[in-house]
Amino acid sequence: MELGSESEFIIIGENIHTTRVVLRKGKLVTERSNGDEAVRYLDGNKKRHYLVIPEKIKQTQDYQEGRVKHVTVAIQLAMSGQGSEANEGMEYLYSLAQRQINAGADFLDLNVDEISFKPEEQKEAMQWIVQTIQPISSIPLSIDSSSIDTLRIGLETCSNHQGRVLLNSASLERLEALDLVKQHDAQVVVTAAGEASMPQNAEERVANASQMVEIALAKGIAIQDVYIDPLVFPISVDAEFGNHCFDAIRLLRQRYGSKIHITGGFSNVSFGLPCRRLINDVFINLAVDAGADSGIIDPITSKIQNVLNIDRNSKPYQLAKDMLLGSDLYCKNFLRAYRKGELQEGQNRRLSR
Repeated sequence: MELGSESEFIIIGENIHTTRVVLRKGKLVTERSNGDEAVRYLDGNKKRHYLVIPEKIKQTQDYQEGRVKHVTVAIQLAMSGQGSEANEGMEYLYSLAQRQINAGADFLDLNVDEISFKPEEQKEAMQWIVQTIQPISSIPLSIDSSSIDTLRIGLETCSNHQGRVLLNSASLERLEALDLVKQHDAQVVVTAAGEASMPQNAEERVANASQMVEIALAKGIAIQDVYIDPLVFPISVDAEFGNHCFDAIRLLRQRYGSKIHITGGFSNVSFGLPCRRLINDVFINLAVDAGADSGIIDPITSKIQNVLNIDRNSKPYQLAKDMLLGSDLYCKNFLRAYRKGELQEGQNRRLSR
C-alpha cells in the first residue's frame, strides 16, 4: 500500500496526555518576574501566556529529575476551578487541542492515566477532559487508557457529534474493550500485545494482532473501523525493533488488504535518543512504505506534508534509516554524527514532485 498524499494518512493527535513532559532547563520553562516558574505558550491569537507550575508538582519525582508534566499541570489547575490559574489551565488545554486540529489531526487522543494513582480520580478526570475538549473540537476524540473502566467512562461521556469516536485500545488481555466498541458504535485500535506479555518479534505481533482482528470482526465490528497497532519500541534498546514493526505491518497489510487501518505510537521509537523529530519522521516514512496509513503522532512537530516529502537522499535521513533498519548497531553512527553536528543539515528538505 502506498500513500499519495498527506490527506490519506490518518493522524491521531497524541498531545493531550498526562505523560507528556517538558524539560525544566528547556526553552519552554521560564521564571517570571515575580519568581513563579511557568511553562510559556501561545494561545490561538498568538498571545503569550504562562502556565504556572504549582507547588504540588514541584514535590514530584519527575520535577526533581528535571521534567514537568505540563498536561497534568494544566488539567489539575483547570479542574480545581480556582481563579486565574484554573482559567490558564483551561486555555492551555484549548491551545493544545486547537493547534493539533489546525495541524491536520483527524482525532484528538485523550489520556489521563497519570493524573492520579487512584482509579476513581482517573475516571473523574476522563469524564472532565471529554466534557471540556469535546465542545471546542471540530474532530472526533480518541479515548485512551490502560483501564477498561476509564475507557468506559470516556465513551459514555462522548456525544459523537464531531464524528465516531476511537477507542485506544483493545488487546488480548482486555477483550471486553471490544464489547464497549460495539455498544457505543465506536472505532477501535487493537494492539499486538499478548495475553500476558509483549511480542518478541514480527511473527508474534502478527499472531496477536490477527487474533484481535478476527475477534473484532466476529463481534460485528466493520474491518474499516479497525486500526492495528503493531507496537513500536525504542530503537535504542534493540536494533531489530524497527524491523519487527515494519515486517509486521507488511504481513498484516497483505493479510487484511486495504480496508483495515494500520497505525502506531511512532514517537516511541526515538525514546532516549537525540534528534527525535528526525528519527520519528524517518520512521513514519518507513512505516508508510511498509503499509501503515495512520499514526499516533504529534502533528505539530511532524507535519505530515513535510514528513512524506522529506529528502530521502540526505545524509541525516540515511543515517536514521540505517539505524531504524538495524544496520547501525547500538546507534553508533547516528550518535557519532549527532556529536559532530551532522544531523541538522538537510533533514527537512523536500523532494520535488
